Amino acid sequence: MSEQSVPLRAWLILGTDLLAVSSAGAVFEMMEGPGPLLKAGWRLQATALFLLPGFMIQWKSADEEMKKQYKSSKVMWILLGSGLCLMIHFGSWVWSLDETTLTHSLLFVTAHPLVIIVGLWLLGRPASRNEAIGAIVGFTGAAIAIMGAGSETGASVVGDLLAFLGAVSVVGYLAAGRVLRSWMPLFLYAFPVTAIAAIGLAIASVLIEGAPIGMVSEGVLGWAMLAWIPYVAYLALGPGLLGHTGINGVLRWIPPLVVSVTLVMEPLIGSIMGWALGLDSIPGIWTWIGGPLMILGTLIVTMELSKGDEEE
Repeated sequence: MSEQSVPLRAWLILGTDLLAVSSAGAVFEMMEGPGPLLKAGWRLQATALFLLPGFMIQWKSADEEMKKQYKSSKVMWILLGSGLCLMIHFGSWVWSLDETTLTHSLLFVTAHPLVIIVGLWLLGRPASRNEAIGAIVGFTGAAIAIMGAGSETGASVVGDLLAFLGAVSVVGYLAAGRVLRSWMPLFLYAFPVTAIAAIGLAIASVLIEGAPIGMVSEGVLGWAMLAWIPYVAYLALGPGLLGHTGINGVLRWIPPLVVSVTLVMEPLIGSIMGWALGLDSIPGIWTWIGGPLMILGTLIVTMELSKGDEEE
C-alpha cells in the first residue's frame, strides 16, 4: 500500500480519531461528583446501547454455523474474560484520574505494548533486539516519571499504578479480540464484551462507592439525566464509536503500522487538551524526562510488534 494511494479523507479521519480518543481523559476529569467506577460504567452503558443495533443486525445476518460456534462454551468464556478485562481497564484508568495527573495517567495507561513484550517473554517467546531496546527505554522512562509522583502537584504512585493496571488489563481484552475477531463480526464481539464490562462496573460502583441503584444524579443509571448525558453521550460517540470504530475503518487505506504509531501520540495530545482546559498543571522535570522516554519506548515496541503482525 503506497502512501500516494491513501486518500486525504483517510488522514483526516485518522486525525479526528486521534483527537477523539485523546479527549476522553479530559472529559472524565470535567465530570466532578460521581465516583470513578460509576463514571466508567456510565460510559460503557451508553456505548453498549449504541452497539446494540449493530449486534442485532449482524446476528440476524449470521449463518447457522457461525451462530453455533458463537454460542459454544469456549467462545462464551473468552467473551466473559474479555469483558472483565475491559471492566478492569476502564475502572482502574478512570480511578487513576482521581489519584494522579492526567499526563501521568495517559502515559501509564497507554504503555500496554511494553506489557505485551513482558508477557511474551514470560510465555517463552524471546524479544527481538529492537523490542528489548524499546522495553528498556520505556520502563526506564516509567521509573523516572514515577519519581515525580511525590514532588509534582497531583501526581501519586498509587494513581500511576492504577493507570498501569489499566494497561495490563487491556492486554487481555486485545488478546481475546485477536482470537475472536479473526472470524467474528465487529458488533457481535464489541456489544457483549462492552455490556459485560458495564454490568461489572455498575455492580462495583454500588459495592465499593455506594452508588444508589436507579436513575438519580449519582446512581447507576444517572448518566441518562440531563446534567450528565452530554458528557456520557460524547464519551460513547466520540472516543467510543467515532474513535475506535474510525480507527478500524481507516485500516482500509492506511497500514496498521502507521495507525499504531499515530496512536502512540495519545498521551501528548490528551495532556495538551488537559492543560488548555485548565484541568491539569504543567508537569515537573521528572515527567518531562521520563514521559518522552516512555513514549519513545512504546513507539519502538509498537513498530516492532506491528511489523511482526504484517509478516504473519
